[in-house]
Amino acid sequence: MQSTDLGNKESGKLWHRKPSPAARDGIMVNIIHSSSHYLPQVLRFLNVAFDSSGDCLIAGDHQGNIYVFDLYGNRFNLVQRTAQACTALAFNLRRKSEFLVALADYSIKCFDSVTKELVSWMRGHESSVFSISVHASGRYAITTSSDTAQLWDLDTFQRKRKLNILQSVGIQKVFFLPLSNTILSCFKDNSIFAWECDTLSCKYQLPAPPESSSVLYKVFAVTRDGRILAAGGKSNHLHLWCLEAKQLFRIIQMPTKVRAIRHLEFLPDSFDAGSNQVLGVLSQDGIMRFVNIQTCKLLFEIGSLDEGISSSVISPHGRYIASIMENGSLNIYSVQTLTQEINKPPPPLVKVIEDLPKSKLNSGGLKMKVTSGRVQRPAKSRENKIQARILKQDLTGNFENKENEVSDGLNKKRLQILLKGYGEYPMKYRMFIWRSLLQLPENHTAFSSLVDKGVHVAFLNLQKKYPIKSRKLLRVLQRTLSALAHWSAIFSDTPYLPLLAFPFVKLFQNNQLICFEVVATLIINWCQHWFEYFPNPPINILSMIENVLAFHDKELLQHFIDHDITSQLYAWPLLETVFSEVLTREEWLKLFDNVFSNHPSFLLMTVVAYNTCSRAPLLNCSLRDDFEYFFHHRNNLDISVVIREVYHLMDTTPTDIHPNGKLDAFVALTKGQYPVFNQYPKFIVDYQTQERERIRNDELDFLRERQMVEDMQAEVDQQRVEDEAWYQKQELLCKAEETRREMLLQEEEKMVQQRQRLASVKRELRAKEMHLQDATRRRFLKLQQDQREMELRRLNDEIERKNLIRNQEAVAKEMREDADTYRRKVDLEEHMFHKLIEAGQTQNQKTQKLIEENLAEAEQACLNADWRIQALHKQRCDDLQRNACYQEVAKLLRENRRKETEVLNAMVGEGAKKWEEAQEKDFHLKSEKKASALSDASRKWFLEKELDDALEHAEHPYNTVPRCQSGQADSGYVPRTSQLKDSSEVDSSTHISLNQRRVQWDTMEQDLMERVRNLRQRLTAQARNRCRTPHLLAT
Repeated sequence: MQSTDLGNKESGKLWHRKPSPAARDGIMVNIIHSSSHYLPQVLRFLNVAFDSSGDCLIAGDHQGNIYVFDLYGNRFNLVQRTAQACTALAFNLRRKSEFLVALADYSIKCFDSVTKELVSWMRGHESSVFSISVHASGRYAITTSSDTAQLWDLDTFQRKRKLNILQSVGIQKVFFLPLSNTILSCFKDNSIFAWECDTLSCKYQLPAPPESSSVLYKVFAVTRDGRILAAGGKSNHLHLWCLEAKQLFRIIQMPTKVRAIRHLEFLPDSFDAGSNQVLGVLSQDGIMRFVNIQTCKLLFEIGSLDEGISSSVISPHGRYIASIMENGSLNIYSVQTLTQEINKPPPPLVKVIEDLPKSKLNSGGLKMKVTSGRVQRPAKSRENKIQARILKQDLTGNFENKENEVSDGLNKKRLQILLKGYGEYPMKYRMFIWRSLLQLPENHTAFSSLVDKGVHVAFLNLQKKYPIKSRKLLRVLQRTLSALAHWSAIFSDTPYLPLLAFPFVKLFQNNQLICFEVVATLIINWCQHWFEYFPNPPINILSMIENVLAFHDKELLQHFIDHDITSQLYAWPLLETVFSEVLTREEWLKLFDNVFSNHPSFLLMTVVAYNTCSRAPLLNCSLRDDFEYFFHHRNNLDISVVIREVYHLMDTTPTDIHPNGKLDAFVALTKGQYPVFNQYPKFIVDYQTQERERIRNDELDFLRERQMVEDMQAEVDQQRVEDEAWYQKQELLCKAEETRREMLLQEEEKMVQQRQRLASVKRELRAKEMHLQDATRRRFLKLQQDQREMELRRLNDEIERKNLIRNQEAVAKEMREDADTYRRKVDLEEHMFHKLIEAGQTQNQKTQKLIEENLAEAEQACLNADWRIQALHKQRCDDLQRNACYQEVAKLLRENRRKETEVLNAMVGEGAKKWEEAQEKDFHLKSEKKASALSDASRKWFLEKELDDALEHAEHPYNTVPRCQSGQADSGYVPRTSQLKDSSEVDSSTHISLNQRRVQWDTMEQDLMERVRNLRQRLTAQARNRCRTPHLLAT
């Protein structure tokens, strides 16, 4: 047993020498995955799954490392690291390189094993997924956890349906039936339902198991054809259900050491057409026992108490078993090695002792025990006898008594009777019957030694002569022919051997051992004496056929002779192709059912029968090409008629010409080693071999010499080519040099022209640049000028604003001073007036004493009235003064605003207007001063006159008494006059203050205008000087 440690390698070989598993355990290789850390540990494998081809499997460990093992290519590859344990795997998707893995986080991921990329990520489960079942088409998958099962579409990776159940029931397993569109769901209460995949409608429900059987189903397995369901649990009983009849038809009792069943799986076989007969049962002790469910015979077992098996998977073609051991390693078993001793017709172990009616079928009647297959003679002791059992019930409900096994395999006479009755063997059992009829020894070791010799040199170029489309079929044909050539040297020189072996290779392409042994048996028995005249066709065999044809149909033979048609044309093409060119597959299988069931002379009689049954079209043929075409192509001929004619010829042919007397009886291949085949002229074969070897050596010498000559010629040609290339290169260099020289001259001329153009362009650019600089300088100067003008405007506005504020403050101050002066003047006048009155009163004191009381009261009333009138006139004058001041200030403000808006456009005119206005104001001021002087003079005159009158009255008091009336009138007039004088005086003072202020404003304005004028002149002179300088530079 070889052992492979994966370690930290991501790829490598599974084995370094071809595995030769021992018959006792059948282990091809033991795979271990150990880490190379400081403390090494074994990484346990948890799950394993095969792909659809059966030659590759995928396995995952508890750290999430997923490996692909190619058993055919002897390679392993690390395809993914998921960083978490995988709970289930599936590798049989429609896209062969993709696989599904269920992880510990309850998700399912799809990866590609070639690109190692994540294809999809599916979520939806709330507990660990322990099963993944993929539909036969690879398009759908069912993932099962303890609480739910979900159906996924693997094209879109979307969930189609979800199966929810009661928590108290629980799911055991939900899976697809093989090669069908049915989903089987198994629950913890032993209920089993079948659903239609497309519509998800319930098709049927299996009935409950018998009450006497207390098995709670835990594990399930289905045959490849989907007809039989095996179920087991914590018991040593196995229940077999017929899904077509929907009933339990058998209960198998395992040995007593089996207390619980952990896993079930059927072992496929290439010749059972899907109705698997061998069931693998993994029990609690870690041993997997393989049982024949028909004979209840224990065939073999894997695992042991020391090295127990945790789980197992069988490849789809049934060649390998992958088992995860309890120690975490992975074992690959060879089924061929395990079944080597039992893969032959077994002796009878079962005997039907009672055929019960259908009404008596119950769980007790269905039970049968499993016995060890190593018991060869059960009749020796009573302890080894097999318990009676009832055979499987067919779909019609009737029971058939069949004799399954006899001491020498199948009973040939009964098979011949069956063959004559039905004309052919059942398709389902044909391969098994052929193997039994031919008594194939299945010498695996001998065949492996022949195959290990490799492809024979005679068949290295087989595909050139026989271009077969299928690469697999071509490879199998090449291996089979090579094995035959290694077995006997004559077959390497037999030209018709590929034609002879091809139909059997196509039929047994999945089992090369059986194919080889069938062809070898055919050559030994049905090709007797074929090679005695080698390399010519077997003249003796063809003579036998011609003698039989002459006896049964002389006319046809005479027709062949008349047209020069020999047996090499009407018999040999049929023999060397074993009728594969002229028959269809079904017809050919039917024919060889009869050939293998009869004497070897049956094949020769078939040639005669084929000719006699085709005598009508053959008699119509007259050309050789027509005959050749007839015996190399299919014809409209009933094979059943031909077979009946063969049996007729076998019975009616005389003994002296019957091939029976010339051919030996059937002889099977020997077991262990194949017999020596030397029924051919050895000296011819040896001579041909020697001649072929000599020719091959001569050919090799010739090829060697020709190779040397070709090498020399190649060197000479290469040298000549190099010389020619060198000369051509020199010529090209010379031409290139001349071309370059011309190009240089042209380039120099172009450079001169370009320099001239460049100089002109530079001048233009320089001029443009100067113009642009000039324009830029002008724009810059204009911008600076505009900025300075703006600055001047801003300064002017600031000056005007400040002057306006200063003038307003001066006007306000002057008005306050004028008001104070006026108030002092009024007070002085009032004081003088009061003094005048007091003086008059003092002077008239004596006179007033003399005046009557009424006159005093009237005088007092007149004085009061005068004082009121004076106060009113004074208030009116004050109001008039304020109104005049307000109007004047408003007029001045409007005038200032108008001046501000028109100062830049009409400065000169405004100055003239200002001068005229100043003159007018001077004139007005002079007039106002004159008016004020007159008012002051009149008021002074009035006061002096009154003082004189008062003094005169004081001197002549009685003379002035009669003038009281006039005095009253005058007194009434005095306030009015004084009012007028006062108003004129106020107006004159107001005019004086306003005139002074206007004069000051005009003076300031003139000074400001003079400064602005001077500043503008300086700016203009500077701008002219600057503009004159660029102009001089430009010229």
